[in-house]
Amino acid sequence: MLMIADDTGERLSPTQIDAEPEFMAWLRDVESRGASRVGTLLRPRTEAATVRVREGRTLRSDGPFAETKEHIGGVEIVECADLDDAIAIASTHPAAGRYPIEIRPFWPLEED
Repeated sequence: MLMIADDTGERLSPTQIDAEPEFMAWLRDVESRGASRVGTLLRPRTEAATVRVREGRTLRSDGPFAETKEHIGGVEIVECADLDDAIAIASTHPAAGRYPIEIRPFWPLEED
């Protein structure tokens, strides 16, 4: 999973991002590599909530969990051959020149 950090208040809507030639070129590149892709833009962090359960009580806090300047603004899930492939794909993402992109592998799903 590519987690795209957002350190600014400037946000494009999904429609605006879909109209960006640079982003559409990135999608074509990912497809040409044979990497399947699912992605989404997250709503602003002002609309986030954090939930914790302590001693059987559900505690809700407004805002994201992390107290940092950067928060996850969107995610892309790509199926890659290995870490080098994921780095190559992340490095060409249009947001890579503006925001950090964290690469996080999934645990493999156990098959029945």
